[in-house]
Amino acid sequence: MSDTKNYLIVGGTSGIGLALVNLLEGAGHTVVHASRSAPHITFNALHDQLELNSLPEVLDGVAYCPGSINLKPFHRLTENDFVEDFRINVVGAIRTLQQVLPLLKKAEQASVVLFSTVAVQQGMAFHASVAAAKGAVEGLTRSLAAEWAPKIRVNAIAPSLTQTPLAEKLLATEDKKKAAAERHPLKHIGSADGIARMASFLLTEQADWITGQVLHVDGGLSSIRT
Repeated sequence: MSDTKNYLIVGGTSGIGLALVNLLEGAGHTVVHASRSAPHITFNALHDQLELNSLPEVLDGVAYCPGSINLKPFHRLTENDFVEDFRINVVGAIRTLQQVLPLLKKAEQASVVLFSTVAVQQGMAFHASVAAAKGAVEGLTRSLAAEWAPKIRVNAIAPSLTQTPLAEKLLATEDKKKAAAERHPLKHIGSADGIARMASFLLTEQADWITGQVLHVDGGLSSIRT
């Protein structure tokens, strides 16, 4: 059996998605990017159908990386805010996975990685919309892990604030970066590379006995106090 695998990364042109693409390609795997500005497949998960004939015949893994950070007081959040966050984080993942499921089923063992947030487990002010959407991602993760076992593993990663383009407004100054770092027991902000390393681990056969899990890569924020 070849060590080279085929992976689809949705949202692989910046941040964690791009770091994951680079890691997998660096390990010699075949990686297809799919996003609104991807070099391989232009794909809006909310509107487009993937051209399956443009993908490898067999997919060994898929990561759905698009997300949102919509932080507002609850009274300022509109119904549309909740709907849009749900569409980006949940519906986009559902549509993607439904389309590629036939290719995942062809693999000896395949893996799916989704993304949640520390704010689902650790209640945080102003996070109602994104936490509600990512809570649904966690439910989807566990449900699909049960339904698709034993052939397809499904896990999610729940990061805390990570240095990515999506979070740049929250980390726009050195003071903001320092304050964010101090909130975490490990006293630093997460990196796209650090989260991508966990995603790469979950996608590959190194994690062949892990499924249905939400792994908290969050500097200790969700579980410990110092």
